[in-house]
Amino acid sequence: MPEPVPPPPNPLADPPRRRPRYPGKHPRRFDQKYKELDPNRDPATLAKVLASGKTPAGSHIPIMVSEILEALAPKPGELAVDCTLGRGGHARAILQRILPGGHLLALDADPIELPRTEALLRAEGFGPESLTVKKSNFAGIQAALASIGAKGADLILADLGVSSMQLDNPARGFTTKHSGPLDMRMNPARGLPASDWLERAKPEKLAAILAENSDEPHAAAIAARIAGQRFDETLALANAIRSVLPRQTETEVRTTLARVFQAIRIEVNEEFSALDALLRALPNCLNPGGRIAILSFHSGEDRRVKKALQAAHREGTYSAIARDPIRPGPTEKQSNPRSTPAKLRWACRS
Repeated sequence: MPEPVPPPPNPLADPPRRRPRYPGKHPRRFDQKYKELDPNRDPATLAKVLASGKTPAGSHIPIMVSEILEALAPKPGELAVDCTLGRGGHARAILQRILPGGHLLALDADPIELPRTEALLRAEGFGPESLTVKKSNFAGIQAALASIGAKGADLILADLGVSSMQLDNPARGFTTKHSGPLDMRMNPARGLPASDWLERAKPEKLAAILAENSDEPHAAAIAARIAGQRFDETLALANAIRSVLPRQTETEVRTTLARVFQAIRIEVNEEFSALDALLRALPNCLNPGGRIAILSFHSGEDRRVKKALQAAHREGTYSAIARDPIRPGPTEKQSNPRSTPAKLRWACRS
């Protein structure tokens, strides 16, 4: 008996699904940028964005990968720690060199991006035998190592930068390109959002923070305008800052906005406190001969890293340290402008 033939599909009952469209050639809303947010859909657009020297929206290009690998010199069978997993670019490069037999402990405090990156790495074949992922600030590196039964690691990387996925997403409150809630927390479930923090800030204290965290030359005038005020959206804060910068060019204004947002972000997330805790813990987290590499993005971070490594070197804790910071080359700066302020320092445990 012949098998029954299924009825033809009904286009009215089950219409084909179309990808979402946006009006015009260049979408203004972040969530409409599907060509860049999902690069596999439109590789031609992705190539154009990269060729123009820009970072595609919602994506992240790892910085100074070859320089980091040279400093860390990962080998098969070693235990490595990536203190800031981000999108996994550095972790992927390290894993490829410590396998077979090696293991990577990856930390990140961001509960939104962490599971996405872990899923990507798992899909690429990095299973539990080679990769452990933990939601943790890098200040908790000792506890994280203890949780996997390790006293020390052979190599440790700390990328102190903010991932492009965080910077570009207006819902996180880091960007002035699109309107979004003034939040800025790496972990939205912890601490005060930037809107609450700024409302409680005093002008004198904020001016000192702007000078310390981002070397802002207009710190006093900006602090007098925004400290103690309530700003619920990023663009509202940006406009208030603009109001005290009438003589600056648009390029200068954007640079100032980036510095002010950076300084506030550092305070909201207590980044310097976490960095100081990491620098204190590092010697106890490295096996003899172990290597560390720290990637910083502004003078406040680099000063702390430099002084800590120099002090430990004088004491004999580190057998060698970088004399000067390593900077990205001109080709990388051209292809990825966000790498421009990066400074890489390294040290080797005695």
